[in-house]
Amino acid sequence: MAERQAVMTGGCQCGAVRYALYAMPESSVCHCRMCQKAVGGLFAAFSGVKVVDFAWTRGQPGTFRSSSAAERHFCSACGTPLTFHHIDGERIGVTTGSLDEPVRAPIVRIYCVESRLPWLDRLVPGVLPEARPSKAGLTSFQHPDRDMSDT
Repeated sequence: MAERQAVMTGGCQCGAVRYALYAMPESSVCHCRMCQKAVGGLFAAFSGVKVVDFAWTRGQPGTFRSSSAAERHFCSACGTPLTFHHIDGERIGVTTGSLDEPVRAPIVRIYCVESRLPWLDRLVPGVLPEARPSKAGLTSFQHPDRDMSDT
């Protein structure tokens, strides 16, 4: 049997947990309070595929059952949120930011707009209200956005 070719890959910030997608995902943003808390952000962006088109390729994530209907996976070492999955569902969503190439997964749907933070519309894409210092000289300990050999 031929080995399946990954369409996209991703993983956590430290590289301990990696995954592969074997179909192009459909991406969405969710503004619900549960998703805000799960990712520690203003909203959560997920890129979903059928469970049969998803596989963990390195390490095993931690699991948190965030409701009676859903579970979320995360890296137990660095804390990166990685997935959202309805327990009885046939789809799984990876956090779009954990993809190696998130630019390839444009958002096509928005959920739970009733929970959207009301001041979010005042932000202009690409423009900050005040200048921020450069990241020059910063040393990142983050895993690179690609699979690395174990050698």
